[in-house]
Amino acid sequence: MKKRTAIIGALVSLLPMGQPLVIGTGTVLTSAAVMLAAPEKAQAESAEFYFNRGIKKAESGDYYGAISDFTKVIEINPRYANAYYNRGWTKTKLKDYSEAISDYSNAIEINPRDAKAYLNRGFAKSKLKDYSGAIADYNKAIEINPRYEKAYYNRGNAKDKLKDYYGAISDYSKAIEINPRNKSAFKNRGIAKENIGDMNGACADWRETASLSPNDDAAKWVRNDC
Repeated sequence: MKKRTAIIGALVSLLPMGQPLVIGTGTVLTSAAVMLAAPEKAQAESAEFYFNRGIKKAESGDYYGAISDFTKVIEINPRYANAYYNRGWTKTKLKDYSEAISDYSNAIEINPRDAKAYLNRGFAKSKLKDYSGAIADYNKAIEINPRYEKAYYNRGNAKDKLKDYYGAISDYSKAIEINPRNKSAFKNRGIAKENIGDMNGACADWRETASLSPNDDAAKWVRNDC
């Protein structure tokens, strides 16, 4: 049997521009009238400036500049969960997984219902080969959002690494149920099926992958192995 490797999951996106600014312990600065003292308002506007500039820098690939801006936001407002999250995302892009985990953990401490922070912390743990820890984070993300396709997909990848192929197949199947065009889930489910000796099932999944993406390696696997 040819050894194949499951495709690793991707990070979720940065927060969009215009994300409401978190002040203190949960007050939100919006376009509606929020009464703040002049120094507080100046601080809030300054944090929002650095936050939005950090996003622009991250999206342009200036990750070190983005980290500097998100760090400035946190200095202004240490309870700004989204700044920790975005700084963690940026550190992950730089492969600084341990520090990314620290930032995601801070974001989760401030906002325990942030499913995407659990997803990305799980991804960082997977990159450090802490697959059990990653699965625990994906479990939490799914608990918060039972329709979280990426959490099922990434949990399947972590289970595959632990050679829990039946568990991986179950998770890839759930990801496909949520998004029937998830070619990576079909491809990885086929690899897991191959690992349990189900070549008919593997070939069916790779054919589906090839139909969604004709240039994918799965098309070659169908020709060579099916």
